[in-house]
Amino acid sequence: MHAVARNSTFRALTHTFGDTMRLTASLTTLALGLAAAGCSSAAPTTAPAPQASPDAPNEGQRPARAGGTPGARPGQRPGGQGESSPRPYDQVITADAQTSEGLFKTHRIGTKLFFEIPAAELGSELLVVTRAKRVPVNMGYGGQQFAPTRVVKWERRGNRVLFRSVSYEIVADSSNPIYQAVRNSNNDIVIAGFNVESYGADSAPVIDVTRLYATPPREFGPGNRFRTRPDADRSYVERVLSFPRNVDVEATVTYPAPTGGAGQQGGSPFAPRVTTTATVVLHWSMVKLPERPMMPRLADKRIGFFSIDQVDYGRPEQRAEERRYIVRWRLEKQDPSAAISEPIKPIEYYVDPATPDWLKPWIRSGIEAWQPAFEAAGFRRAIVAKDAPSPEEDPDWAPEDARYSVVRWLPSTIENAQGPNVHDPRTGEILESDIYMYHNIMNLQRTWYFTQVGHLDPRASMWPFPDSLMGKLVEFVVAHEVGHTLGYQHDQKGSSTYPTDSVRSRTWVERMGHAPSIMDYSRFNYTAQPEDGIAIDHLIPRIGPWDIYTTRWGYSPIDADTPDEEWATLDQWSREQDSIPWFRFSMSDSWGADPGDHTEAVGDADPVKASGWGIKSIKQIVPLLIPATVHEGKDYEDLSQMYGRLIGQWRNELRHVAIKIGGADAQEKYAGQDGIRYKPWPRERQREAVTFLNQNAFTTPSFFLTEDILRRIEVEGALARINAAQRSVLNTVFNNRRLERLIEFEALSNGSRPYRLTEMLSDVRGGIWSELGETRVAIDPFRRELQRSYLTLVGVKLDPPEPSSGQGGGGRFARLAAPARATSDVQAAFKSELRALDGNIRRALPNAADRITRAHLEDARDQIRDMLEPKR
Repeated sequence: MHAVARNSTFRALTHTFGDTMRLTASLTTLALGLAAAGCSSAAPTTAPAPQASPDAPNEGQRPARAGGTPGARPGQRPGGQGESSPRPYDQVITADAQTSEGLFKTHRIGTKLFFEIPAAELGSELLVVTRAKRVPVNMGYGGQQFAPTRVVKWERRGNRVLFRSVSYEIVADSSNPIYQAVRNSNNDIVIAGFNVESYGADSAPVIDVTRLYATPPREFGPGNRFRTRPDADRSYVERVLSFPRNVDVEATVTYPAPTGGAGQQGGSPFAPRVTTTATVVLHWSMVKLPERPMMPRLADKRIGFFSIDQVDYGRPEQRAEERRYIVRWRLEKQDPSAAISEPIKPIEYYVDPATPDWLKPWIRSGIEAWQPAFEAAGFRRAIVAKDAPSPEEDPDWAPEDARYSVVRWLPSTIENAQGPNVHDPRTGEILESDIYMYHNIMNLQRTWYFTQVGHLDPRASMWPFPDSLMGKLVEFVVAHEVGHTLGYQHDQKGSSTYPTDSVRSRTWVERMGHAPSIMDYSRFNYTAQPEDGIAIDHLIPRIGPWDIYTTRWGYSPIDADTPDEEWATLDQWSREQDSIPWFRFSMSDSWGADPGDHTEAVGDADPVKASGWGIKSIKQIVPLLIPATVHEGKDYEDLSQMYGRLIGQWRNELRHVAIKIGGADAQEKYAGQDGIRYKPWPRERQREAVTFLNQNAFTTPSFFLTEDILRRIEVEGALARINAAQRSVLNTVFNNRRLERLIEFEALSNGSRPYRLTEMLSDVRGGIWSELGETRVAIDPFRRELQRSYLTLVGVKLDPPEPSSGQGGGGRFARLAAPARATSDVQAAFKSELRALDGNIRRALPNAADRITRAHLEDARDQIRDMLEPKR
């Protein structure tokens, strides 16, 4: 773990870094010292005395120069460990220099770039944001952040300037004796070193930084996205701009193809594998961190903010204390005495000029949809949308500039959008954010809208959608992603806090929405029916009560001088959740046990009832598939895609029911709040879920088996489609964590009647193999596929596969997918089920109605025998 101790300026503010969005990356210790221009015969200037520094070497000691060693890369200055002598200023910064004034003076002379760093800025902490401005096709997207943000500083040692990386993961106040121990465990990493070429006014060192940008080290470039090092002959600085608080540089950087074509996967799931030569234009913004750090606000597990984390060794607790602070923008009232005031500096988002013109008004609406939430926190017009200036208005404006927050529109077939932010690691203050809208997000919205509420809105059967509908859907996505950039996590629990019947009430939905938060993955109101009379605009999520409450919690000013002094007020606000359920947030450690904390659900306070309505909606949407997707002169690809996704919607709604099994009602609570955090669902409600699945998931969904559709899209595949969906639902039922919870709920039942694991498995077996009890046993092909999937999944429980090398690490998903414990009852229970099933099949075989049913049953007995007696 990297660490740093900061001085006592931050005592009351405390320090931070971590971030749930995990933009932090491991730093590789690397000192690079490539040389600048060749030496001149002119007489050198006299170097000014080095500034005092507690970390400076002893007088006479000089830091070693990187470079000059055997095997050095092209462009390194030959030589040993010595420094070159600075030269007269006008011999380095010649009359040909193109100079820009700002945070640093920047000078371009031919292909070289020089920084003239004022002495006052040496040691200042800067945040570096690295983005791609242009990329080759299929290698990402222009505008994407290409590397984790990084805090850096420039430090002079004699006639050398070091470029260092600073970490804020562990800290201690400088007045505390442990400060030195923390400092010794967190030396600032040297990214690069430079000889001072000359000195400007006020002893400002002048250094040649060309190689830092044209051939960036991994810590300063795209990290491990490319396996090879940049080719200096095909890389060059393109542009530099210096502003009062930031310096921006753009460079064309060429990475040769990796040996053997084995590319390195980038950190983002949307970063493609790079296997060929790549020439990218990178944009670096180096922004000075605020001189007056914002006072951080303590995080609370009950509230859905992203947070930054640090271990503070200077706290009075007798342990290493983890301190967490929320990630938020700095908002300060123009009139602190007013209940509602405009902020001194509002949150501003620009609309990318590359956005299709017809969408720009909808994007602006999505941004400013958050204004009512901020009014509840005491700020009027706290968040505003702006159009980017034209080149004539501001020729230097660039969406990659880290001073600007921009909703970027990316030409991508990816069906997604992202809302990251850039924040101050000391305090959690959000400094800037770019939202990435991938072009095919519109196709995803069309899919969800049609498969969920296509029976309620006639516009859903048109393609393309009318602008009035697609614009509204894009507005919804933008508002959701803006929420992330304001610091908010997903509120998956929210939809389960509304009474299920209410989401079909026109008056309720008009007032409250069908989910309390736009940050929930509660897409469109698939429970609604035509007779409910819900307005079509109210089928789409919008800013809701949770969003307003969370904004008030995180952004309302509190009269306090330290984060600890704010806590009493924050804790009081958090306890409002006891009486107002829809203010609650997901549990921090439910591990899938809370049926209300899952995605893509509407009305999941009662998922059986809500999914029943949802399936009723799907049955009404199936007949709309051909009118919505079949067009003169077009192939049937659209029909095939929408048919498959409608089956996917059916599967998702059934999985919401499966999650009830082994589930528990949950509410995040802190000490002092009444009641427990987890309460297992009653036996009756869990058994109700299994009954529903037997009737709706594990029976053949004949309403999907429409020959008019199937014979247009494929010669075969219906069996595989239905089986894949049913198998997914059954796999959810058989999740090991769920099975082990049933065992533990029984162990702790204290006289109550729990839903036992053996009962649940017996109920599922009875539904999937129900034909065995018939006088004439005839099993159709869809059911035979399901029954074979049942045996396959049971086999996995008895003989789990070895984890693959790609399944290393830990975290939420690794734990959810982990095999059952060797000491649990899971394997014994499944073996008992197989023996019971084998007996049922044996008794049913004489009643088989046809040859294929008999063959299927005989094969099932063979499989059971092999599973129960693998060494036979």
